[in-house]
Amino acid sequence: MQQYSDPPKARTLGQLRQTGYTPVSVKDELRHNVMARLRDKSPLFPGMTGYDDTVIPEIINGILSRHDLLFLGLRGQAKTRMIRILPSLLDEWIPVLADCEIPDDPVSPRLAMGKRLVAEQGDEALIRWMHRSERFHEKLATPDVTIADLIGEIDLVRHAQGKFLSDESTMHFGLIPRTNRGIFAMNELPDLAPKIQVGLFNVLEERDVQIRGYPIKLDLDISMVFSANPEDYTNRGRIVTPLKDRIGSVIRTHYPINIRDAIRITLDNAWIKRDGGIAVHIPPFMMEIMEEFVRLARNSPHINQASGVSVRCSITNAENLVSSAERRAVLCGETEVTARMDDLAFVKASSRGKLELMLAEGDTAEDKLISSVMGEAVKSIFGKVAEVSDFEDVIDQFKGGLTLEVGDDVSTATMVENFGLVKGMKAAINKLCKEMDLPATDGCVASVGEFLLEALYVNNRLSKASARGKQFFRK
Repeated sequence: MQQYSDPPKARTLGQLRQTGYTPVSVKDELRHNVMARLRDKSPLFPGMTGYDDTVIPEIINGILSRHDLLFLGLRGQAKTRMIRILPSLLDEWIPVLADCEIPDDPVSPRLAMGKRLVAEQGDEALIRWMHRSERFHEKLATPDVTIADLIGEIDLVRHAQGKFLSDESTMHFGLIPRTNRGIFAMNELPDLAPKIQVGLFNVLEERDVQIRGYPIKLDLDISMVFSANPEDYTNRGRIVTPLKDRIGSVIRTHYPINIRDAIRITLDNAWIKRDGGIAVHIPPFMMEIMEEFVRLARNSPHINQASGVSVRCSITNAENLVSSAERRAVLCGETEVTARMDDLAFVKASSRGKLELMLAEGDTAEDKLISSVMGEAVKSIFGKVAEVSDFEDVIDQFKGGLTLEVGDDVSTATMVENFGLVKGMKAAINKLCKEMDLPATDGCVASVGEFLLEALYVNNRLSKASARGKQFFRK
């Protein structure tokens, strides 16, 4: 459970004034806190990898400029995650009027109800301390979102009590006014109906709204943040031009630029450390193959690049890889197991639905594409380690009709024993282990041995047949 520090002790407006408190707008508060962290060299977006030199400087500049922000990028590029970090840049506690429906500053209230409360009660007006966790609200844009949801609606009961329609106190407030003194986030902005986007125009700049034709002044102190996919991502909608014009900074996100960052993101977010009492080891080359698979998918002409391939594909693939190795260990009675090529067959399940095919023909088109791209990934990663021509002596052993059986349910000891029956295989594996700086343990020998066989297959030096969950390598 997250621990908060104790809030200040002032409980009335008079006590607050004695502390020397000075009102600061939300955007100025963010600006001051960001500058303080920059001076202290404190992390602004902990846990974010690969954005230090690209995305994060743009966010910082936008905050320092007191801009409303739009995060624009494909799915799985941490847009929502970065938005949810922004509240951590707020002050931990701020005072608000306790008896006011909408959070408002006690010393300098902006809303009519807050001004009226201070005028009536003066220094005796009660205050409460609002934690920054209360000052952030987000909404997923859907076509059925209404102005009433976001801004508010006329409360007919209050109107019947004699209040004027032009008075903000006649309103039943929506989510944006209730976020006054905080940060409001709207995810997937293009999905919001254009007429509702139009309703955000004045909230962003003029700070007044119209409810059923009645102008109502809402001088909100709020920082607004949006997320969106590029306009050509789907045909569901777009951001209307006048709204884009009112958003201060548009932050372009991107996928990991290099494989090192990609692997780090996957390991930081995937459920790798399990609680089943089985130690699962993932050799680095296995992680490289999975990340190369995603990289190739992001450049494949058979996959819709406007949709993108999410980082979640890498994360779920890593989790299925571990689960496959874990299952084999249970079936074989092992307490320690190393992931190997057999386990990659099960990443199909975690890749399905994350690749949007350009032309899908039949139910198996996606699986065939996944297998093809994975084969290219194996070829690419193996090519960085060794040349296929270096293993002609191993290939020659299969010319006499030798068939080598592997499978995800074959124990590590059996795999190592089978490799020992192929002349020159053990020496080739040890050479690869040394090249990749891996220990020559049985787990690594089994994993690297399969890596070698699969590389020979994807380079058309061996053939492979599958039957009943088994793979058979032969010439």
